[in-house]
Amino acid sequence: MARDAMCYVDSIDEAAIVQVVRRWREAHPGLGVLAMVPEAQAAAVGRLQAIFRGEQVPLVGAVFPALIVEQKFSDRGAWLLRFDEAPFSLLQADLPRDGDLAPAADALAGALKPRLDGAPEVTLLLLCDALFPRVGTLLDELYLRLQDRAHYMGASVGSETFKPVPCLFDAERFVQGGLLALVVKGSRGAVLEHGYRVPERMITATSTAGNRIMQIDWQPAFEVYQAMGKLLYGVTITRENFYEFGVHFPFGIVRASGTIVVRIPVALDDDGSLACVGEVPANSVLALLAAPQVDSSRTVETLVTGLSEIEGPVAGKELLLFYCAGRRLHLGLPAAEAELRALGQRSQAAAIAGALSLGEIGSSSEWAYPLFHNATLVGAVWGPA
Repeated sequence: MARDAMCYVDSIDEAAIVQVVRRWREAHPGLGVLAMVPEAQAAAVGRLQAIFRGEQVPLVGAVFPALIVEQKFSDRGAWLLRFDEAPFSLLQADLPRDGDLAPAADALAGALKPRLDGAPEVTLLLLCDALFPRVGTLLDELYLRLQDRAHYMGASVGSETFKPVPCLFDAERFVQGGLLALVVKGSRGAVLEHGYRVPERMITATSTAGNRIMQIDWQPAFEVYQAMGKLLYGVTITRENFYEFGVHFPFGIVRASGTIVVRIPVALDDDGSLACVGEVPANSVLALLAAPQVDSSRTVETLVTGLSEIEGPVAGKELLLFYCAGRRLHLGLPAAEAELRALGQRSQAAAIAGALSLGEIGSSSEWAYPLFHNATLVGAVWGPA
């Protein structure tokens, strides 16, 4: 596995970045670069774009709440990830927030399909604005059209404040409300894991609309949420402390395959409905999860074992990692960074280029149906074999 396919620069400094770009381009004339920038540095994206335009090297990238550097979270600098040959990319702004998504999915799939057909191993890397509320639906629509032509991985990006900001870019544009799609050839995909243990008591989302849960078991959603929090975990959740507790007690959508898809409630409406990060289909079987039930060691072990199964031993290789911002909040910074250190130690990776994400795209096994998740880690080997 080739090394030096990722480089961290501690500031968006022209001299430092030009040095990296020229070194890479000397060995790889078809070079392309994916940049990950923390939101604290978003104002420097224009400078980054100008550097790459000046060097005539294709650039794509996204703004994340924070970066992961040396197993710690950082709001400085940028990660630069090398493609030996610049990949096919689509940068789409302002996807439809309501109405029929089929026309948008048709256009995206129509552009992507010719790039996927015939490729022996290829991953579709999707970076979506976190304020686009229909990532799960769009992912379903794309999969219906593209099916198993690719592995799928990705993340939601933008500001941890959930305020609308430009967060996706190439060398010319800096947009919001859409997605960046990259066709990464030679990649066998990613592994996703959250490590939640699921309680025996289940409930049903009997009335939903997109990412809002109106009723659970035919009762107002917040009333049931309060009752389950008290019954299962002994916590008293009120309207006043909801924002303190919500991130610590997410819902788990229990799928027929046994997969648990986490949904973090982030807003409480006046009518008692709960808005989550990601859609909740009507009649979903739910469990109320809790941060103390996260098995961090199992998460790390599952992630490394899964990567080893699809890529061979990961020791000495470079890894790309997306780590959910909600997970960091409910575990707390010390525990989250301990999890990052454990991943580094267990994997023995040469480097881990990572970012804090606002939702994650992936699956728990190779060629499994891709889903939009919260509270997970998504990891992939980066760079050519």
